[in-house]
Parts: sequence; C-alpha cells; structure tokens
Amino acid sequence: MTSLDLVRQRLARFARSEAHGVSPLYEHLAARAADDPEVAGLLTAAPERFAHATLLLAAAHRLVQAEPFHELSNYYPSLGGTYGADEGTWRLFREFVLQRADRVRELVATRTVQTNEVRRATLLYPALAKVKGPVGLLEVGCSAGLLLGLDQYGYRYQTQQAGQLVAGPAKAALGLHCALEQAPGAELPKIPKTVKVAAKVGLDRAPADLTDEDTYAWLEACVWADQPERLRLFGVAATVQRKSPPEFVVGDAVADLGKAADRVPADLPLVVLTSNVLPYLAGEEFVAAVRDLGRPVWWLSHEEYAAGLAHVLPGRDDLRPGPDEPAFGVVGLVRFEGGEVRSAQALAKTAPHGQRLVWLP
Repeated sequence: MTSLDLVRQRLARFARSEAHGVSPLYEHLAARAADDPEVAGLLTAAPERFAHATLLLAAAHRLVQAEPFHELSNYYPSLGGTYGADEGTWRLFREFVLQRADRVRELVATRTVQTNEVRRATLLYPALAKVKGPVGLLEVGCSAGLLLGLDQYGYRYQTQQAGQLVAGPAKAALGLHCALEQAPGAELPKIPKTVKVAAKVGLDRAPADLTDEDTYAWLEACVWADQPERLRLFGVAATVQRKSPPEFVVGDAVADLGKAADRVPADLPLVVLTSNVLPYLAGEEFVAAVRDLGRPVWWLSHEEYAAGLAHVLPGRDDLRPGPDEPAFGVVGLVRFEGGEVRSAQALAKTAPHGQRLVWLP
C-alpha cells in the first residue's frame, strides 16, 4: 500500500507540472482527484514506485473503454467523445470510478503504466546518430519495444533556421514530426538520413505482447484520453513492430541487465536506452549496473534530469525546471568504459511526448 498523502501529492504535481497546457482533461481530473481522498485513495493499492497519477487515469480509461456507451465517454476523444472538461466532468468521473472501485484497485495493483510513446523516437534519433553504427540497441523498461523500431520510422524536424529536415526510410509506414529549436549558442545537430541498428533487445519485467487483446487494450488505455493522435501513432507503430519484433528478455532492470546485454553481439557498440523509466527504478543502482557491464557501453537516456543525468553529470541546475516551469525531459548521452564515465553530455531539453526538441550547446 502507498500512503494517501503521497498519492495526493503526486496527483497535484501531475496536474500542475505535466498535464497543464498539454492535456486539459487529465489536468482537470488529476487536480480534483488530489483534493478527493476517496478517489485518490484508489491509487494507494499500487506499489509506491508505480503509484503515479497516470496509473489511476489509465485504469479509468481502460474501464471506460470497456463501457464505451457510458456518459463519461463523451469526454474521452479517444472513444469519439467531443465534450471539453466542464462542470459535469468530475461528477461523472468520480461516480464512475467509485462505483467500480474494486476493479480500479485491481488494475492499479496489478498493472504498470506502459506508455509506449513512439513520438519520443524523434528525441532519440539525433542522439543515437552520434554513436557510430551499426549498433546493438538494448531498451530497458521497453514495454512493447516500439522505440526499438526507431530506425524504421520517418522523421520530419521543423526548424526555423533550416526549414524541414527529413530523415528515415523514404517509404516508412510511420511518419513522426517534431519541432527542433536551438538554445542560445547551440548549433543544429547533424541528422543523418539513416541510423543503423543491427541488434534489438528489450528488457522488461513484463514485456507487452501486442498480439494479446487485453494487453493491447491496456497499452491504448495508457495513452492520454484527450490525445487521439497519439493513439493513432501507437496503432501504426504496433503494426510495424509486429512485422519485425525485437528480442525480449523478461527480468529486472538492474539484476538482469547483464543477461540482456549478453544478447547483443560483442562486436557491436552497445547502446542502453531508457526513456521515462528511471522514476520507477533506483537510479543510482541502475547507473552502476550500466557502468559495470564489463564492456564499453553508451547510455542514451530521455529522463527528467533529477532521475537520470544527475547521477553522472551533477550540478546542472539549468536542467531542472524552475518553480513555475512545466516539467521537461533531457536527452543525455553517456559513455562508460572500464567501469568509468568517459564522457557525459546533456544534448537537449524536450517536451515530454516528443513534440519539441531544444538542442543545447
């Protein structure tokens, strides 16, 4: 069980720092849930490291999926709803989840958020291009492994200085767009037409099987309900993945990292990838596990600074959001060799779901 105070704090923070300006529906619901002990209390059934606002919202989304004619679905664009959040939204949501409290608790106790936000591939592509390939890519906390397909997607980066930069296979089934900006003093990154990935391995405590109907529905439920474009992109990426699935290893992100790394041929540069995973892990233990793999390794990360790069690149307060600033991610690239950090770079600040990339000096 997780304490009620903690989940209420997390709900309020999510509404204020993550959903604000991005998801009007989830900002509305999370803010009110933070002030409602009965609704917030549903989330206490989750283990503390997984008890985040997005888990409660995903559980509710899954149950609305199962009852698509319920009045609440009118507020869920993912289910065809067209209503914006209004004075009736919270009342309907509250009644809905409390009437199904046992089912909500079961979901939050047994599931984890597996977002599979494929648009984050746009944030990782320029960073991966800095590692001379072909590479072996190992994604930790991979869920369905959609980011492992980043070499198969098409990319369009919109820049003010150079117009639109295009990368990826010419006939890619999935096309992704991202605004690419330069921080003061920065130059635009080199974005090659292709990156070469020769091996793909995903490590997860419960890799998501896209051929399983219930698993697929849960992954859809983890997409924020008022962002149907994200749902469409997930569906296309899932189709791409089914045609050439990566190798999955079932295991712990720390204890089984070496076992997963052994699946990447020794003659390939090993790139360990994490994207919005470290808040659910013991960060220092994970970084130590990467460092001690016994072979040269790159760690390519897209995490909040405090959860990720702070462990190897301390003192960068410029990478922390200000008091009134929305949360943002940081793309980092770290090289370990001989059990030591050989280089560590913060490459870019990001919007959390891949909408924008601000390249740093």
